[in-house]
Amino acid sequence: MNRTTVSLIAGTAALAAVTGFATLSSPQAAGSAGTAGTAAELPVERTSLLCPSPSTSDIAETSYTSFTPVTKGAGSGGGAELQAAAAESDGKSRTGSKGKSDSKAKGKKAAKPVLEPEEPGKPATGDTSGGDAPALVGTAEGRFAPGWTVQETTEVAAGSGRGLQGVNCSAPDTEFWFPGASTAADRTDYVHLTNPDDSAAVVDIELYGKDGALDSTLGEGITVAPHSSDPILLSTLTEEKQENLTVHVNVRSGRVGAAVQALDDKLGGDWLPASADPSGSLVLPGIPKDATAVRLVAFSPSDSDADLKVQLASPSGRITPAGNETLHVKAGMTTSADLGDVTRGEAGSLVLTPTGTSAPVVAALRVVRGKGDDQETAFIPATRPVGTRATVADNSAKGTTLSLTAPTRGATVRVTASAGSEGGEAVSKTFTLKAGTTQNVAAPTPTGLKGTYALTVEHVSGGPVYGARTLAATEDGVPGFTVQTLPDDRGMVAVPEADEDLSVLQK
Repeated sequence: MNRTTVSLIAGTAALAAVTGFATLSSPQAAGSAGTAGTAAELPVERTSLLCPSPSTSDIAETSYTSFTPVTKGAGSGGGAELQAAAAESDGKSRTGSKGKSDSKAKGKKAAKPVLEPEEPGKPATGDTSGGDAPALVGTAEGRFAPGWTVQETTEVAAGSGRGLQGVNCSAPDTEFWFPGASTAADRTDYVHLTNPDDSAAVVDIELYGKDGALDSTLGEGITVAPHSSDPILLSTLTEEKQENLTVHVNVRSGRVGAAVQALDDKLGGDWLPASADPSGSLVLPGIPKDATAVRLVAFSPSDSDADLKVQLASPSGRITPAGNETLHVKAGMTTSADLGDVTRGEAGSLVLTPTGTSAPVVAALRVVRGKGDDQETAFIPATRPVGTRATVADNSAKGTTLSLTAPTRGATVRVTASAGSEGGEAVSKTFTLKAGTTQNVAAPTPTGLKGTYALTVEHVSGGPVYGARTLAATEDGVPGFTVQTLPDDRGMVAVPEADEDLSVLQK
């Protein structure tokens, strides 16, 4: 068998694992009018999501919301579930205290799923309380897989990190960048690593401060056992106290889910998701209009410096923040800029573009709302565009803000509010965005809403659109909030077609 045939079989097997499309058929056999070598868009048939352990606080209250949008061509079978991962992978804690070893630490899953959605198009919810809630490993198959999203939202009434913490459970991968972490005295930051697979993962954690890489050998070769999770306290990896850090998670073997939990003694806390891949141009959407302090943190992983133009996409167009027109990012060093109350009471998104030839960067924003003792923090990483479709779950009739931006060209999107988790009917609405602007749109809510609902944004026409959703809840005067971006859900995959049926070669 020649090398070309082997390559075709390997490619077919890989696609079948994602889409279930087990053979490559001719266009005529498939009923297609296209030519050989064209690609058909098919729904993915299996998706994995990983949710980090929500909190160590005994007074934490956490809710999980699962949602799959209805996808044409997704079939009628399948299912989805979230199960508990081990609290620690090897019985040893990396958080500074002695770990506990139990049956879960040997890689066993919980017998009963934490959450089992019943049907696409309707959110499913679950909750837990206390500080011993485990990380979750989730799998969706068949009609539940395309666009599957799970939101983890935690309320902490007091203590370090108090406020509202939210994160979209993420797919496993092999590399993550987290600009905006910290080892400052008033911060307690953990990077949570979750392994969904049957074999161990080996991970390196690198830290970069204002002067470059921090000396640390403790972040090398961390083993995360199968079906388990490790929270790694960043201050145990280095003795240096840095206000602004970039964390690089590089997986040597296997794959993991990763997210940084940033807890502040005075400013509350939230989850810091990974930034979009390094790029010369980045968009950080959905800065709350009442933000009192916004800090930009950027890092260039290349050997060259980056020079960036900093602009705010406002409701009226792009503007340049006074005193922060540009940002110079030295290679291998973390750079920050305090933008103050940059939005000045209006919706806004930050747009970073190269001033000339520039190296790719990663970036994130730390956003503060409130004043004095009544302040809360959230993070907005650079993100991918909405693309074909993006979804965010756990919305309520009050406290939800949907922010959309079209940084380069005008665009039209369709926003659909799903049925409610306990009742209600889906509603859709279309919005047109002007080039260079950000709008906090009046997103629809389900008719007869009971419970929570999901918002799905679909690109209809025009240029790229970026989005973010803010959840807000005020308790005892403290403005708790959390922001989640809306990248493309990657619910569809391109499957190439060939001139002949190669299924016989797989026998």
